[in-house]
Amino acid sequence: MTPKGHKALDGELKVLKTEERPSIIRAIAEAREHGDLSENAEYHSAREKQSFIEGRIKELEGMLGLAEVIDPARLSGSIKFGATVKLIDEDTEEEKSYQIVGEAEADIEKGLLNIKSPLARALIGKEEGDSVEVRTPGGTRDYEVLEIKYV
Repeated sequence: MTPKGHKALDGELKVLKTEERPSIIRAIAEAREHGDLSENAEYHSAREKQSFIEGRIKELEGMLGLAEVIDPARLSGSIKFGATVKLIDEDTEEEKSYQIVGEAEADIEKGLLNIKSPLARALIGKEEGDSVEVRTPGGTRDYEVLEIKYV
């Protein structure tokens, strides 16, 4: 995981523990004051939200506990984890830029490409100027590596 991804997940964990968890505990206590819990929709909703929050806290603690943080700024050379890669689709001439990151921080909409994705796996080890053929669920795509940066 990148330092930026680690920081984001750690920030989410802190918010869940310091804001969300106490808030939901207050909501449950307030719902209990309304009496009969068997037909109390507020109580059941708050308990469901509490379950989700506790599950996410455990998930984040597990990910952060096992995370190996790799600073891409210390890397160079061919494409590997942490690289920001500028590609051109050889069919459409469309340019795209992605950073190869770990599963937990991947978000294709933000240009953060999961290292386990077909595109990332095909790019690993390539150099600037190399062509890559990628088999995706939508069919085979050909890309050329225009630029590799480690930021």
